[in-house]
Amino acid sequence: QVQLVESGGGSVQAGGSLRLSCAAFGYSYSSYCMGWFRQAPGKLREGVAHADSDGSTSYADFVKGRFTISKDNAKNTLYLQMNSLKPEDTAMYYCASGWDCNNLNTWGQGTLVTVSS
Repeated sequence: QVQLVESGGGSVQAGGSLRLSCAAFGYSYSSYCMGWFRQAPGKLREGVAHADSDGSTSYADFVKGRFTISKDNAKNTLYLQMNSLKPEDTAMYYCASGWDCNNLNTWGQGTLVTVSS
């Protein structure tokens, strides 16, 4: 049984912060690449950030300097710290995992982030 459960979404004003969490059940995060994605209504899903099993991280240009991805292997939890939020960050945020960062094939159900002006 492999399951990812996101939490931490909510409604904030522009410039505010949220921390998203993704808890994994059935396996250890330490062996996998983990990533965050988002999808706004009517738009394509886009990658936000990922953390590889070797500890390396990467970010989409539109969140660099504002978002931070981290992993707590002991708790099997992935985090996304989101600061300086903008209205265009409004989306459903999903976490995903896989053996390779190019093949993240296990997905959570998502958590909604709404940023108002």
